[in-house]
Parts: sequence; structure tokens; C-alpha cells
Amino acid sequence: METVTKRDLVIKLSNKTGLGQADVLKVLETMLETVTGELAKGNTVVMRNFGSFQVREMKGKVGRNPKNPTRDVKIPPRAIVKFKPGKEMKEKVARILPLIQQG
Repeated sequence: METVTKRDLVIKLSNKTGLGQADVLKVLETMLETVTGELAKGNTVVMRNFGSFQVREMKGKVGRNPKNPTRDVKIPPRAIVKFKPGKEMKEKVARILPLIQQG
């Protein structure tokens, strides 16, 4: 398995669509900014067959300082983003398990 960067995505999308890399980069960055902005407002972003991004609250809790385990550390509540894959993505990703096991 390899890591695919934003640059890799831009090149792949440019090759598939015939659009210039600068145009693809602008669209991709605009999309990411828009999704981030909607999540920052507390909205859910749904992309059919891909998945949905939802803002969830992580409740506050008491943690431990690894350097001083006898000392409690208060962890305040915070907002996090959860991704729930869509049906089509789940099905496609489920097929790679034999590939991962082969190494």
C-alpha cells in the first residue's frame, strides 16, 4: 500500500479529465475549503456513494500523564470530524482484504 498525496490526486484527476493541473488543483482546494467550512459551522456533508462527514462531540474526560501516571489531566470536550463511508466505497474497499493479506 502506498500513500497518495494531494499532488498525486491532482495529477490523476488531470490525466482523467484532460483539465490542466492548475485548474484541477484550484477545484480540489476549493472543494476541501468548502467541506471544511461547512463542518466548522456544524453541518454534515454528504456525498452519495462516497460517504458523509459529521461533526461529533467528544466528551471531556480525565486522562493520565504518561510521564507522571499518578497525576490526573483534565481533557476538555471538543468537536471532532467522523467519516462514514458510503455503500459503494464500503464495497470497493472490502475487496482489497486479500491484497493486504498477501503483502
